[in-house]
Amino acid sequence: MAVVLLAATAQGTAQNILQRADSMLTLKYRKGGVDTAYITRPSTKWTITARMNVSGAKIETEGIDRSSMPSGTEDGLHFKSEMEANRKATLSVGVSYLGLSLSASLNPAKMMGKYRDYELNFNSYGRRFGFDIIYQDAKNYTGWHDHDGMERIGLPDGKLSVKTLNVNAFYVFNSRRFSYPAAFSQSYIQRRSAGSFLLAASGMGQHATLDWEQEMQLKMTNISLGAGYGYNCVPGRGWLLHVSALPTFIVYSNTSMSFGDTSVPLHYHFPEAIITGRGAVVRQWGNKFVGMSMIFNFTNIGHEDTLAIYNIKWRVRTSFGLRL
Repeated sequence: MAVVLLAATAQGTAQNILQRADSMLTLKYRKGGVDTAYITRPSTKWTITARMNVSGAKIETEGIDRSSMPSGTEDGLHFKSEMEANRKATLSVGVSYLGLSLSASLNPAKMMGKYRDYELNFNSYGRRFGFDIIYQDAKNYTGWHDHDGMERIGLPDGKLSVKTLNVNAFYVFNSRRFSYPAAFSQSYIQRRSAGSFLLAASGMGQHATLDWEQEMQLKMTNISLGAGYGYNCVPGRGWLLHVSALPTFIVYSNTSMSFGDTSVPLHYHFPEAIITGRGAVVRQWGNKFVGMSMIFNFTNIGHEDTLAIYNIKWRVRTSFGLRL
């Protein structure tokens, strides 16, 4: 009898704790601070979302080679190269309860041994503040190099390895009426069209190693600040179109290139920038939604008169979700 009473008491205590935790999470999830004529929380607590993600990266260089020209001359030979990593495709399933999310992803190509790189994407979109963290360790860049007076040189797989970290953060001024989560995580619903000015900060670190006739290494660290604008358009009931652009200008740059034992610093040339663009389309009906979103990062370093380096990183995501 005593054992039964203890078990019932323990069960009752656990239920009280769960109910109290649920009440606290619900209160925090649905707290005010927004204009509900423009944005609102879903009426349900649970969201289950299936996603397919495709991402890619590209590095382009362009400049003038004056190493073979007579000293003091301004002429030189133009060169250009383009290198692209294998695209990554993953499938994921996520479960969210009152804003707390857990997800698992699967990369079919990696399971079959066809994808050897590593990539980590972490995104957080709040009502006022949000950020993206993207880390990629790619060893399968392929591409080409053109040089005046020479035939095009092909870059085979396995010669170039690149480690890249991109960090983008933003602050939303009009958070009462404009919602980033409505477009990218569907934890809010945008009911009427609205836009907002945005403050932004971005950072990029990269270490590239080219194993060719002699080893070449490129190291760069860049921090930038800027501002932009985002707009959520609601053209009809259940529809949402999002577009935003965050141009930031580099305020700190430390870039160097080495060939064997020789190191060549790359000097700052205004304007150097990190630009982040985002877009999304969401369609909702009943307790279901489908969406497609895109994140695009572009970084330019240097100048075409000497050496310019362009980095492009992108990701496209399609999703289908149920609210319960």
